[in-house]
Amino acid sequence: MSQKHPEEEYWLALARAPGVGPVNFVRLIKHFGDPRSVFEAGLSEWQAFKIKGALLNYLQAPNWQAIEKDMQWLAQPGNHLLTLEHPDYPPLLREIHSAPPILFVRGDCTLLASKQLAIVGTRHPTPEGEKTAREFAEYLSHQGFTITSGMALGIDGASHWGALAGTGKTIAVAGTGLDRVYPPQHRELAHKIIETGALISEFSLGTAVRREHFPLRSRIISGLSLGTLVVEAPERSGARYAARHAAKQGREIFAIPGSIHNPLVKGCHQLIKEGAKLVETAADILEELKIYRPIPPAIENPKSSTNSTEIAPKSPSNSTANTEPAAETSDLDSEYARLLDYLETGASSIDNLVEQSGLTAGEISSMLLILELRGLVAVQPGGLYARIKDKS
Repeated sequence: MSQKHPEEEYWLALARAPGVGPVNFVRLIKHFGDPRSVFEAGLSEWQAFKIKGALLNYLQAPNWQAIEKDMQWLAQPGNHLLTLEHPDYPPLLREIHSAPPILFVRGDCTLLASKQLAIVGTRHPTPEGEKTAREFAEYLSHQGFTITSGMALGIDGASHWGALAGTGKTIAVAGTGLDRVYPPQHRELAHKIIETGALISEFSLGTAVRREHFPLRSRIISGLSLGTLVVEAPERSGARYAARHAAKQGREIFAIPGSIHNPLVKGCHQLIKEGAKLVETAADILEELKIYRPIPPAIENPKSSTNSTEIAPKSPSNSTANTEPAAETSDLDSEYARLLDYLETGASSIDNLVEQSGLTAGEISSMLLILELRGLVAVQPGGLYARIKDKS
């Protein structure tokens, strides 16, 4: 057996063993030495270690045919296998409880060790929530973050698309084997991610969609990342799993608040009550993570599905940001320019801006977010918004 199968195949074979999850995998390795030694130990040693039932039968007759298919997949360009002992295995992920023993990767496997921020949320967001996730992801990617999420519909997908519109560095953690795409609506997104980012999974090829796999993959999303940002999550939401894992892993948790009447943000509000950092601008995240970068050059406007011009963020702002010169305003859409005009006379609340403009609170909030990220307005105490005047 030892001459016929290389080391990688033993890792793959043990990952397919019945009843061997991440904890038992490491337990077996610690006792026997490595995956090859687990299979070569023999019946008496297996029984002495109290291995029995389906696992005992499997160790005597591993599914080498399935492993051969795994190896054929790995032989294709851009496909990789990272084991716990591989030098490219992400160090932050290695620290967590029940770290996945192996990771299948399609794309740039070196990104897994990069500085990452997870963005997660509901599969059924409001248009404003989806836009917020996309804009935060794009801006933060330009701040040096790889954006990590789960490629689900809604906030996850918007986050990946935002990162792709930025630097292109994004990681999608799948809940199935990488020989299939779930959800199928994200087939194009998956192919785009592979070009400049990475798809990863701890599940063997051929693994189908199973409800219990999605909470498991959430620990990887948070475990890879310095922090997890939650955008629109109801009280019972899969996004809460990632936040819970992040808390157990000692990672930062960020949450964007919203209207008390919006059920899609009740999960975010609960997280804030439990100690998550309330986020109004990207600057809040950078400040909490103690990441300070110079204001970047203008970011090329992404394509928008709306008729109005999309305004890409230039720089984060906060209540002290008015010490910096204001950004250029010549490229603003007329509605954004009018909104700035309303702030000429002084700080104003969202309610007042709704009355003046005739726009909805959701539209105003979304526009103010863009203007904050552009460094054109700042949030002041009491939730008021003020225009940042050019001091030059």
